[in-house]
Amino acid sequence: MWVLAVLVAVLCVLTAMLVFPGRPKNARSLRFEGYISLPKVKNAGVLTVLDYLTVSGDDLFVTSVSTGAVYKVPLRVQALPGPADVSVFESEPAAHGVVVDPTSDLAFVTRSAANAVDVFDPRTMRLVKRIPVAEDPDGIFYDPLIKLAYVASSDAMLATLIDPASQKSVGTIPLGGKPEFAAFDPETGLLYQNLEDANAVVAIDLAKRRVVQRWPLTGCEMPTGMAVDAADRRLFIACGKSSKLVIFDLGLHRAVASVPIGFGADSVAYDPEWRRIYVTGFTGVLTVIDQAAPDAFKVMDSIYLHFNAHTLAIDPVTHRLYVGYTSLGIPPRLAVFTPNR
Repeated sequence: MWVLAVLVAVLCVLTAMLVFPGRPKNARSLRFEGYISLPKVKNAGVLTVLDYLTVSGDDLFVTSVSTGAVYKVPLRVQALPGPADVSVFESEPAAHGVVVDPTSDLAFVTRSAANAVDVFDPRTMRLVKRIPVAEDPDGIFYDPLIKLAYVASSDAMLATLIDPASQKSVGTIPLGGKPEFAAFDPETGLLYQNLEDANAVVAIDLAKRRVVQRWPLTGCEMPTGMAVDAADRRLFIACGKSSKLVIFDLGLHRAVASVPIGFGADSVAYDPEWRRIYVTGFTGVLTVIDQAAPDAFKVMDSIYLHFNAHTLAIDPVTHRLYVGYTSLGIPPRLAVFTPNR
């Protein structure tokens, strides 16, 4: 009976933590500005889980795994936007990554439940076309050099290439593992892709449509989020099971440092002007890391936010940090932070 009582108590605490997100504690590195409450959608259930946050120009796109909604949040407003300021593209569940094609100004969102990519107009937030892709699409990225969208499908272990101009699939690339996040190296034009099940990272030449190199990430279990430091040519790779951030040198092609972070790390964002790395994940711990030199790092703060506050993005203009919260019984929300020197 006492075991059952403990389990009930733990469930009650977790439920309370999801229903009442509270206010993050003050930190040396960040100042909490408040919450952006997202509007309610038609098929919303009791639990809402947000996924990718993507900044494009003056807007922040937020996806929901549980409802399939894609929210567009305006960033260039004097006060924090409210639900009435946020527009929504509603469709079937499991929305993940979003990219905007700079030529056509059309947006593309992956939908794992439909094994498809939806093309939508971000001005009207309405569907334009649905493109079939490989099973379980998740991350989507735009290559500005060859002007193609790259869609990573986890269960299929391959990527689908989409031509935004024709809005058609133009090929696939076998990856040799389950892809998670990816990042471009602007110097070489290669795309670096984490393979979650293989504890490895691969380099992909999208012009040749093939994996050109692969490296093991020793000591990094379940690589997930990734960000690139283009100036110093470093990859920052979150290791979900290892509770560490690995720094991977793109010139040496090996890990050169690591930093302890929270368990279940998922998202990584890098601010090159402030030389700061932000990591968050399943446990809701936001780790703020200062980069003093290319391979010198120091944890500035570890801030508890909210259970499963696992996704984030930086506005490169204002340097504000946005973190998506999982919500239970209340509308989904974003926490907003401004960095302190």
